[in-house]
Amino acid sequence: MTDSATPTGSAPEGAGPEALRQRALAALLTARERTALLTDSVDDHELTAQHSPLMSPLVWDLAHIGNQEELWLLRAVAGREAMRPEIDGLYDAFEHPRATRPSLPLLAPAEARTYAAEVRGRALDVLDGAALDGGGPLVRSGFAFGMIAQHEQQHDETMLITHQLRSGTAVLTAPVPPAATDTAGLPAEVLVPGGPFTMGTSTEPWALDNERPAHVRDVPGFFIDTTPVTCGAYQAFIEDGGYTERHWWEPGGWEMVREHELTAPLFWHRDAGRWLRRRFGVTEEVPANEPVLHVSWYEADAYARWAGRRLPTEAEWEKAARHDPASGRSRRYPWGDEDPSPELANLGQRHLRPAPAGAYPQGQSPCGARQLMGDVWEWTSSGFLPHPGFSPFPYREYSEVFFGPDHKVLRGGSFAVDPVACRGTFRNWDLPVRRQIFSGFRTARDM
Repeated sequence: MTDSATPTGSAPEGAGPEALRQRALAALLTARERTALLTDSVDDHELTAQHSPLMSPLVWDLAHIGNQEELWLLRAVAGREAMRPEIDGLYDAFEHPRATRPSLPLLAPAEARTYAAEVRGRALDVLDGAALDGGGPLVRSGFAFGMIAQHEQQHDETMLITHQLRSGTAVLTAPVPPAATDTAGLPAEVLVPGGPFTMGTSTEPWALDNERPAHVRDVPGFFIDTTPVTCGAYQAFIEDGGYTERHWWEPGGWEMVREHELTAPLFWHRDAGRWLRRRFGVTEEVPANEPVLHVSWYEADAYARWAGRRLPTEAEWEKAARHDPASGRSRRYPWGDEDPSPELANLGQRHLRPAPAGAYPQGQSPCGARQLMGDVWEWTSSGFLPHPGFSPFPYREYSEVFFGPDHKVLRGGSFAVDPVACRGTFRNWDLPVRRQIFSGFRTARDM
């Protein structure tokens, strides 16, 4: 995936309507370019196959992307009549679990592509005439267009997970990420001083409802790992009996380990004394200096206990990533307020793997932590709960129905996340058993 010449991160506060229009256009085009890459790289049989019961067929994601764009940009924003009302139920993510979607009368690949393209053409006409400096909350600041670009990129990430789960030869390629060149003197952990900071946002135009509103949190001082936990460090946990010692595990995690006979992260296997992994159709030796990937919350939590540490809370993670003690304000990103670039973070499927631990020194946060944005989603200890003053928008099913202790929060994005769907306030969540996602972690400890 190549970078767009125009930044596609969330529009900064105060951007004018034409700047917002161009940013929305770039975000929509970038997302569609990536969707085409992920769906054109396999044949129709692979598009319609279910590569894992955890995931939808790729063709379902393709038509769902078009259907959501029609629902929000053509019907909700422009007030147009439905193009294909008979398919709404087929592509309702809440009506049909992923495991059952192959049995539905889905649009065939050619029909799904045609439908998505027709919707896109009409949506760009709507964007061209939208008054982004006025109107209702869906149109103001281009929110609905930004929401749809984020939605498509989130499904692109989901489709990339499907590519990782599929068997067969590699069909995706990308250059290797940059090396970590100045890590010899990096400390293992950095201090985040105690005190209040502003969590969340009330001003980011394309922030989603669960990121809002901004509010003050008082967080006691703590230490956090300078970089995500590496594969080499995680191997030490394995070799010290990490998967055989019950006392490191939460009860649900231990049950998962025993039921599925887990011995290592997903996609790892042992061969001739070496740890190997499968990555997008290629088998390779596990790189010791790369952040560990495809671990569940239970595995991250067990490692932290074994290491005599703990997972950071969500508030701790966000303070480490955003709080600038010099100014007393919270930044949009760890490095500042400017949009992500290739020198700052590993985002946008530019690479098909995390960068080595300690890479991207220009992207470090004020506390000195690196790679808080991009590379791997980072599990936190926190359940997914609303910020104080939360209000659902534009529909309850985006966030509100998932609130509670069952889902754990992940922060920071991964190499599979586009900048439009990743910022210092962006919140992801999943069940603690999930391993197919591009998840890693870092640990923390009290002062």
